[in-house]
Amino acid sequence: MKSSFIKIMVAAVMLLSTSINAQIKNAKTETVKVYGNCGMCKTTIEKTGSIKKIAKVDWNQETQMATLTYDAKKTNQEEILKRIALVGYDSDKFLAPDDVYNNLHGCCQYDRVAKVPVKEATTAIASNGDHSNHSNHSVTTTVIQNENQLKVVFDNYFLVKDALITSDGTKTALASKQLLAAVNNVKMDKLEMDVHMVWMKVVNTIKEDVEHIADTKDVKHQRDHFTTLSKDMYTLIKAPKYETPVYYQFCPMFNDGKGANWLSKENAVKNPYYGSMMLSCGKTVETIK
Repeated sequence: MKSSFIKIMVAAVMLLSTSINAQIKNAKTETVKVYGNCGMCKTTIEKTGSIKKIAKVDWNQETQMATLTYDAKKTNQEEILKRIALVGYDSDKFLAPDDVYNNLHGCCQYDRVAKVPVKEATTAIASNGDHSNHSNHSVTTTVIQNENQLKVVFDNYFLVKDALITSDGTKTALASKQLLAAVNNVKMDKLEMDVHMVWMKVVNTIKEDVEHIADTKDVKHQRDHFTTLSKDMYTLIKAPKYETPVYYQFCPMFNDGKGANWLSKENAVKNPYYGSMMLSCGKTVETIK
């Protein structure tokens, strides 16, 4: 009797797992440690980490192990664990913000395992010798802060915009290939949590638009995709912020009078949608600092 019951339970678990995987396309399953204490923790962890038809989280209260099943084309382990960390639960990859952890219900405040978040910094190696001697000079190695790695993406976006101003399809395609390389080089797990969440929302559509622009020399087609690319870049640039003011500008004429926006490092309007035909058409609608 007991043996039959166990077989039924195993079959039920397998059926449930198959059902979950059937709902989630491109399903990938991983098991990771997520710290917590009680049933309340389980509810929060599973609800926060799960997204309908994209990700499913099952957390075991006794072992503190979470089973992540997700669509590998739409999300990843890092994104799921960051969402969970943002509501107060540590994993071995991401620490919850101290203030969020401190606001958890008393029964949910698990024992935190001492971890040091990885932070990149500036390292200086200085010699003690005569600085007039070229063989004894200070060497400073600067490591770019995590949140600034998107600067290369923004810089290359501005190059695409400048190329469109010249109405040169070949130049625009080349600049867009450089932008695509910059996007592909972004290390998502090195981004700050809030920036990472924004990046995950826009990265796929950014890649799609950039690839379209890079694959053609037709300036009209390039400009069509530049409109949606600029919308996503606007969303993205407001998260980490650029090192200098950026101007969000608007052309009321493009797209049959529906208008279109773009980002610029200069307040003076130089329209990428019409180039020399209507170079100064448009206005600055927002200054992002």
